[in-house]
Amino acid sequence: MILVDFGVVPIGTKETDLGKYVAVAVQAIKESGLKYELTGMGTQIEAQNLDEVYEAVKTAQEAVFDIGANRVFTVLKIDDRRDKKNRGLQDKIATVNEIIDW
Repeated sequence: MILVDFGVVPIGTKETDLGKYVAVAVQAIKESGLKYELTGMGTQIEAQNLDEVYEAVKTAQEAVFDIGANRVFTVLKIDDRRDKKNRGLQDKIATVNEIIDW
């Protein structure tokens, strides 16, 4: 499973509130059908392959342009782990919590 931490930053907007830009990007991820989780600092995505990731991110970035951004800075961190199968975002959290609780 591929885990992604993703964020878009529109540049050159007239306002400092970027919520509407984030909302359209997250809506695009939601419509992709991929499992995702919105956090205060980005969006995390689970995917089976990189093609799914790149297509979803491309759609999200274009959605931000579509509502008026003239420039979009996109940050994409990818964890492509192949030695363990189907370890999603919650599995990573559970592992750390188990260590903390020992």
